[in-house]
Amino acid sequence: MASASASRTHGATARIRTATATLYEDNQSLISDIRRAVGAMKEIAVDLERDNQFERVKELENAVIELLGTHEDCSHFSSTIQSVGEKYQPGPQFTDFDQLFKNEVAMLKANSSSDPQNHPLMRQFREAVWNVHHAGEPMPGEEQEDIVMTSNQCNILNVTCPLSGKPITELQHPVRSVLCKHVYDKGSIMHYLRSKNTRCPVAACPKVLQADKVVCDPLLLVEIDELRAMKEQTVMTDVIEDFTELDEE
Repeated sequence: MASASASRTHGATARIRTATATLYEDNQSLISDIRRAVGAMKEIAVDLERDNQFERVKELENAVIELLGTHEDCSHFSSTIQSVGEKYQPGPQFTDFDQLFKNEVAMLKANSSSDPQNHPLMRQFREAVWNVHHAGEPMPGEEQEDIVMTSNQCNILNVTCPLSGKPITELQHPVRSVLCKHVYDKGSIMHYLRSKNTRCPVAACPKVLQADKVVCDPLLLVEIDELRAMKEQTVMTDVIEDFTELDEE
């Protein structure tokens, strides 16, 4: 009897983890779509700013703020899905998963101080619009150092693959560790793991890797695109500043 009960418990736990993994991936895909939408709205806003359609730019900015609020809610839900999948253990009582999720999300929101107005994607939107007519100039109320610090915020932890040495933005098949969030070239990290190496190759990272936990998650390609766009924007700003300095001389 005890063996049968343990088997049922193990089976229920496995099913819950499979279900939450699928739900997490679906929710991450939604977050990815939201980020792509914000990127597209930024490009439209830049075009409108060039045409001096300032009211429509403001309307787009307000829409981005609302969309980033939804992005934040989805992020909380993703964290909740992971937490439930990792911690849930069947008990003798029926589990109200709807209430369990609601309580976890409410706790995350209560402990969060994030504001869509201060989201890095909102900062990038405003900076792109500002640079149409004021490239190389600090935005109102900011110093140049503030621009550099805020504009360079990114969810990608390492900018080059520790094995191939290639920049993350140039990888054809990037993958990311679910455990430590470091990014690698897929071919390089799989060869590394097949060679019986298990520790993350990023210096000082203590995580032990598993082949099935190194994946191209739905957000990775979007974040790489954002990193690539930030680098291009930085290069453009530097070129403009160089020309400005030449004019002053």
